[in-house]
Amino acid sequence: MRFDHVLVVGAGQMGAGIAQVVAASGRRVSLHDPLPGATERALAGIEASLERLAAKGGEEPAPVLERITVVGELVGADLLIEAITEERSAKEELFARADATLGPESVLASIPISTLAAATGRPERVIGMHFFNPVPVLKLVEVVRGVETSDEVNDAIVALVESLGKVPAVARDFPGFVSNRILMPFINEAVSALHQGVAEAEAIDTIARLGFAHPIGPLALADLIGLDTCVAIMEVLAEGLGDAKYAPSPLLREHVAAGRLGRKSGRGFYDYSST
Repeated sequence: MRFDHVLVVGAGQMGAGIAQVVAASGRRVSLHDPLPGATERALAGIEASLERLAAKGGEEPAPVLERITVVGELVGADLLIEAITEERSAKEELFARADATLGPESVLASIPISTLAAATGRPERVIGMHFFNPVPVLKLVEVVRGVETSDEVNDAIVALVESLGKVPAVARDFPGFVSNRILMPFINEAVSALHQGVAEAEAIDTIARLGFAHPIGPLALADLIGLDTCVAIMEVLAEGLGDAKYAPSPLLREHVAAGRLGRKSGRGFYDYSST
């Protein structure tokens, strides 16, 4: 099973990173996002990222950028990787359209798996590919098998991930899989500690970085992920696992309501307006 042409839907931070990594592997990428200006911003970000990597001895940007084509609608491809909003109805609508547009042998990748697979006529060819931000830097890709994902598709996606220079880790389709099920309560507890005045944000993150040997503290990581995204993931965990311990901290919800979404809005637990 070959994935010479990959359609990436969603040109935000994650989608742009995925498109960059796939194109850098020598594959052809079609990038689609209906939001005005999204693909233009994505291409500019990809070029800047590639220039930074080239300065460290990586491939020159031009050949990689030439393998990325912006498309105004869904097109046929060997693999679709979804990187849109966390809203389930939007994902289901996308997969229903993709099922009608892409050839019957094409594979559709997204999360949550089994719910989206039910929106298609090819549940055995639906699988999860959970990349981590920033995609060009972080090595892990969580490969998530749905209830009906075939062994052939699972093995082919694992091989693809390895060919991208990433490390695949296979998990079953549970709310949060492995990564978010562990990470989000960690972030949420750090937010609760801040809310309760246990320590300031900088102290909490310093303790996590130096005490746990983490490269980034939980509050700074939440800002990087996006506080709205964290809330959405926590709500999925709380509902899917039926456990209120996964519910977002009131302070986290307060920040999102105030538009403090993290790096992408210029302010979250930290101020990024001057960066």
